[in-house]
Amino acid sequence: MPHRAHLFSLRLAHAFREACIDEPYNSRRFTRDVMAGITVGIIAIPLAMALAIASGVAPQYGLYTAFIAGFIIALTGGSRFSVSGPTAAFVVILYPVAQNYGLGGLLLATLMSGVLLVIMAVMRLGRFIEYIPESVTLGFTSGIAVVIATLQVKDFFGLSVESMPEHYWDKLAVLAQNFPALDTMSALVALVTLAVMLLWPRLKTPVPPHLPAVVIGSLLALWLNANGATIDTIGSRFSYLLPGGGTGAGIPPFLPEFAWPWQQAGADGEALGISWTMVRELLPSAFAIAMLGAIESLLCAVVLDGMTGKRHSANSELMGQGLGNIIVPFFGGITATAAIARSAANYRAGAESPVAAMVHAVVVLLALVSLAGVLAYLPMPAMAALLIMVAWNMSEAPKGVRLLKTAPRSDVLVFLTCFSLTVALDMVIAITTGVLLAAVLFMREVAAMTKVTDITTGQRLRQADIPEGWRVFKINGPLFFAAADRIFGELAEMSRNVEGFILYMDGVTVLDAGGLSALNKLLATCQENGSRIVIADLQSQPRRTLARGGLGPVEGVLQFTTSLREALALPLSFTEQHSAAPADSSRSDG
Repeated sequence: MPHRAHLFSLRLAHAFREACIDEPYNSRRFTRDVMAGITVGIIAIPLAMALAIASGVAPQYGLYTAFIAGFIIALTGGSRFSVSGPTAAFVVILYPVAQNYGLGGLLLATLMSGVLLVIMAVMRLGRFIEYIPESVTLGFTSGIAVVIATLQVKDFFGLSVESMPEHYWDKLAVLAQNFPALDTMSALVALVTLAVMLLWPRLKTPVPPHLPAVVIGSLLALWLNANGATIDTIGSRFSYLLPGGGTGAGIPPFLPEFAWPWQQAGADGEALGISWTMVRELLPSAFAIAMLGAIESLLCAVVLDGMTGKRHSANSELMGQGLGNIIVPFFGGITATAAIARSAANYRAGAESPVAAMVHAVVVLLALVSLAGVLAYLPMPAMAALLIMVAWNMSEAPKGVRLLKTAPRSDVLVFLTCFSLTVALDMVIAITTGVLLAAVLFMREVAAMTKVTDITTGQRLRQADIPEGWRVFKINGPLFFAAADRIFGELAEMSRNVEGFILYMDGVTVLDAGGLSALNKLLATCQENGSRIVIADLQSQPRRTLARGGLGPVEGVLQFTTSLREALALPLSFTEQHSAAPADSSRSDG
């Protein structure tokens, strides 16, 4: 199936090779890539910093992620327009890890997740993105958005909260207790920033709204601080060590150095260290990061395919994401994955190939080494407002509302379950429960579609000469474990006190082990009752199941025919005719 090849292929640097080597790459395309990369790079700078802060680490680690992982994933991945870096979806996973294990634990978990992503790519698991229902993805992304927005309340209103509790309801309680002491000047900066982001799109300019919003918010905070306010900024909140041993405010204006992730600071400020115990403790978080990274990156690639008409390579994208997350922790970068908003902006800005995402990484790098002093003036309330807007966009609230209004009850239940569990407990629990619940509800619906009907007196058989004491039953739908016991139980009741019956099975596409077991129970019942069965018109899969199960004709009890017409032509006496085993001959009666 050529249209599904992208779900199974695996080739390192697939997107780069396809867009820049397999296809002609000229100066015109390169110029378009450069312009798109500059645009997205400017967008990514404040976002990377804000998302790092929301994840519980200093803002420079978000910039490290954007330019190191962003470059590596663009070069080695499988989606030509994807832009990778820190994303809002990871905040709910990364923040608890940073709180409990420090930067070192976060980097080690990122490294482990990268290894898991590479394993997933090698095992060709990219195709399984097809099996995650929309109700699950909408549910957990909406839940993540609520958690992110809640975490921003502290900086949005300038609340004096030293640290946030682990559980969501405890967070709400702490915020409510401290809310009366809000800082009005911080709230003013946040509200102005948010208002600009909401109103700017009405001007219909190509400049993305969060850039003027952050600039205006920063200028307002600078003026207010000069007039006696105490609005927190990146420069006042964060600091770094200078090469000479002193301390600088804001973010360091130099490149990160190579360091083993486990040699970085833990929650107590000392080197984390590495041990099997530490690896075991971080493994659930690493698995959650890998799963969410795979889902986010492949969903982003699917969205871009719909926008561009191109095809990504799912497993190649997982490989690129894995390599990026393996390498970036050695330079202080946190978890990265494809960002849907930045990737869409990349395509709309004219990107032609992964070179645009690489240029975006270079722009972030240049900003780090040349604009660190300016970035220190960014106010924390403005960053909180930016993240609240990111959370709103991430939630896809209109789509969620539409699902609640129009989707079947089973999808609504799955959505609400995933949403509630993500907010109240854990995203991994939410996704696992949501997928399992969706699968069970789907099986229930499919099982309910399987029906058995008595067609003995139907119009189709009106001309048939059916002997007294015989019935004809038709089964429509799959006979798998969730439906088979019910269907064959009904048959046992419907065939009570009959000499025999024809079981017309041209509408049965699937017969599994559960269905085979239920059929054997029906045969045993018929043997006890002295009833006879003719099974007519088996499709290929049920026929193979019967062959594997060793179920063939039984003298005086069971016979097979290749069509309903052949079954009706039988003298319906097992003593007069030898039984024929199920065969793969073509059906003569549709």
